[in-house]
Amino acid sequence: GQSLPRDGTAISLDGGPLEMDTAAKTYRTSAGNRWWDVIRILDPKGFSPAVMQSNSDFGVGSTFCVNAHGWPVPYGPFGSTVKAIRMVLADGTLIQCSRNENAELFSLAMGGYGLFGIIVELDVEMVPNLLLEPKFERMAPEKFAESFVHTIDTDKSAVMAYGRMSVSRKNFFDDALMITYRPSAEQAALPAVTNHSKLTSFTNEIYRAQTGWEVAKGLRWFMEAKLGPAITGGRATRNSLMAEPVSNLAQKDMRRTDILHEYFVAPERFGEFLAACRDIIPKSRAEFLNVTLRYVAPDDTPALSIAPVRRIAAVMSFSQEATPEGEIDMMQTTEALIDRITAIGGAFYLPYRLHARRDQVEKAYPKAAAFVAAKRHYDPILLFRNTMWDTYFA
Repeated sequence: GQSLPRDGTAISLDGGPLEMDTAAKTYRTSAGNRWWDVIRILDPKGFSPAVMQSNSDFGVGSTFCVNAHGWPVPYGPFGSTVKAIRMVLADGTLIQCSRNENAELFSLAMGGYGLFGIIVELDVEMVPNLLLEPKFERMAPEKFAESFVHTIDTDKSAVMAYGRMSVSRKNFFDDALMITYRPSAEQAALPAVTNHSKLTSFTNEIYRAQTGWEVAKGLRWFMEAKLGPAITGGRATRNSLMAEPVSNLAQKDMRRTDILHEYFVAPERFGEFLAACRDIIPKSRAEFLNVTLRYVAPDDTPALSIAPVRRIAAVMSFSQEATPEGEIDMMQTTEALIDRITAIGGAFYLPYRLHARRDQVEKAYPKAAAFVAAKRHYDPILLFRNTMWDTYFA
């Protein structure tokens, strides 16, 4: 409900121009451009988005509105790489916002879910595209956070990084994998970016087979943890790694639906996060398909900041029955996880199912009350609203 109004008008933007400033290493893009459009234009010039949302189908303006993060390191969320935006306010005024100009509106719109205006253009940082090589390291999950943060802090050659953990009910979160990418020694004549993989169909079938079949979860973990370099194809450019389409995860069984959760915890509380998940998730009706672990550097610019201190993000994918029983189970699972994770100072990501309680939103986002007051100041007739507003803030 965060992107759709009830009995209202939804506005979407077409793609538009993109201009590069290679000296400043920035680009100016229409908010309606998809990330694939950005990559396709930057790639021939040897550049890459500093941070972008996974996957490449999403719009750049939309990514700013949810302040999504990616897996390049050592960055914060996407908003931390945005220099300025142009936005249409509720009264029709077109204004420019940055950290120095209309700074309050800049912080409210970054991760503001479209509630303060329509983003039409953004100035964003870019970095050189590189040919990268992966490194795979297995470890106990209790060691992951320390190893992950230490690598990012001390090894500046690691420019992309993420983690995974085993997800079968029998071996739930008992094995972890850290994947890091570093520049290859050979950088001449980088291959052109593609947004598809010859393994896409195969990996999708294995991913989907995990639903109701624990053997497939073990097979997928074996493929990822032991056959990783062969499955990923080894070397790849930075752009190709980020250009993956969401169709790779397509759900075709209309009796079920995919649900994402995402939690942000400080590295030193990661062990308590593991304990909470082990207590709650295996007991649920839903099928737990995947967790991806990412690094999020601190950024207190957004009013609703997901990382006021540096955090590890856990992006979780569930497959839920499309039934009342499945829905009730998911709501109970979500509430239980949020209670445990906010109790250790963590937060949950807002733009998924609206299953949190208001008190949980306020605990995870201490500036929520100020956010609501600012919304009513800048948009007193509540022109821009959505079901998220109605559920969490109205």
